[in-house]
Amino acid sequence: MSTPAVTPERIMQFAWGYVPPLVLEAAIRHRVFDVLDGGAKNVHEVSVATGASERGLSAIMNALVGLSFLAKDAQGSYSLTPESAAFLVSTKPGFQGGLIRHCSEHLIPKWLNLNQIVETGKPVVAVNQEDGGSDFFQKFVVDIFPMSYPAAQALAGHLAASGGVGRVLDLAAGSGVWGIALAQSSEQVRVTSVDWPEVLPVTRKTVARFGLADRFSFVEGDLMQADFGSNHNLATLGHILHSEGEQRSRALLAKTFAALAPGGTIAIAEFLVNPDRTGPVNGLFFAVNMLVNTENGGTYSFEEISSWLAEAGFVNARTLDAPGPSPLILATKP
Repeated sequence: MSTPAVTPERIMQFAWGYVPPLVLEAAIRHRVFDVLDGGAKNVHEVSVATGASERGLSAIMNALVGLSFLAKDAQGSYSLTPESAAFLVSTKPGFQGGLIRHCSEHLIPKWLNLNQIVETGKPVVAVNQEDGGSDFFQKFVVDIFPMSYPAAQALAGHLAASGGVGRVLDLAAGSGVWGIALAQSSEQVRVTSVDWPEVLPVTRKTVARFGLADRFSFVEGDLMQADFGSNHNLATLGHILHSEGEQRSRALLAKTFAALAPGGTIAIAEFLVNPDRTGPVNGLFFAVNMLVNTENGGTYSFEEISSWLAEAGFVNARTLDAPGPSPLILATKP
């Protein structure tokens, strides 16, 4: 049996790998998916509705057909596919284009320094530090709300089925997505949201939009200096450990343990990798993203995080299947 010939096809595809996210971003920013949500249209009609050029729209819309994000009929009318209709229309709750909106201005420019960063092991700007990251996160946390909301709802449903929670500590709350989903699940939930002073106004605004302001309190400060209070029934760390690095993560878990009541639960969302760091590929990619954007961040395995939880005093580290890149990690304070 002959061995298949090795070809450079994958390398050639990766050479143009920056194209899909930038084409998606252009379409999102020029409202292509929003306009087509009202029905199929040709390029001229989309141009009239968006104000963008027919030449520009034709190029990106045909590329989106090639990527199966749009369909095109024999008369030259474009329409949404089920995937784009569910996740790329900005007015729908499942919208996942928030991360894409940051590609050209915030994400890719930092990645262009990767050669230098690999040489030095240090980012050009660390977004997980307050002086360099506050402005970025004020904009970013709202755009990634839909990414975490389904997982937060799954956590709320799981906890409600096992008796519910009362006092919730939402660490690095950002948009407030974890506390919001938990508060929606029960009128008994009260949430303490902790984040940088420049980010908390965004948290307050989002919480108010959901009509939950009377059940939230807010604590300003860096996670290692802020007062977490005590006797919380649940603490959430939604995609936080990857930016903190191992040393700060272990210290944060110990501090969180002290803030929980006996029997309290910690819930962690992360981009998990397997123990030998050979997959999943999204976790491996995100580890490079942490190299680009943080001083010490990375991605970790369930086994690593479980060992840190045990070191902090938690027991029964376990996973909870939830929508998202990885399952949630739960553990209990005895």
